[in-house]
Amino acid sequence: MEKYEYRPSGVCSRQIFIELDGDTIESVSFIGGCNGNLQGIGALVRGMDIHEAIKRLKGINCGGKGTSCPDQLSRALEAVLDKQS
Repeated sequence: MEKYEYRPSGVCSRQIFIELDGDTIESVSFIGGCNGNLQGIGALVRGMDIHEAIKRLKGINCGGKGTSCPDQLSRALEAVLDKQS
């Protein structure tokens, strides 16, 4: 099991913690942001392939910010893939 930490930008959440088992997302948790919604995102991506999660979350916009917590999670997952290459 590998653990990663990501600092999002442009959103209310301040940190994202990710645990992976190979390419499978074991858990995701956020510090800050809309707690209920972010717990829901974490529950929805649990057990999901990292590539599928990126595909589904990338580009989601919140309030005209050009990003969102789900989009930032996709960026965090892309950063994990970059580190693994």
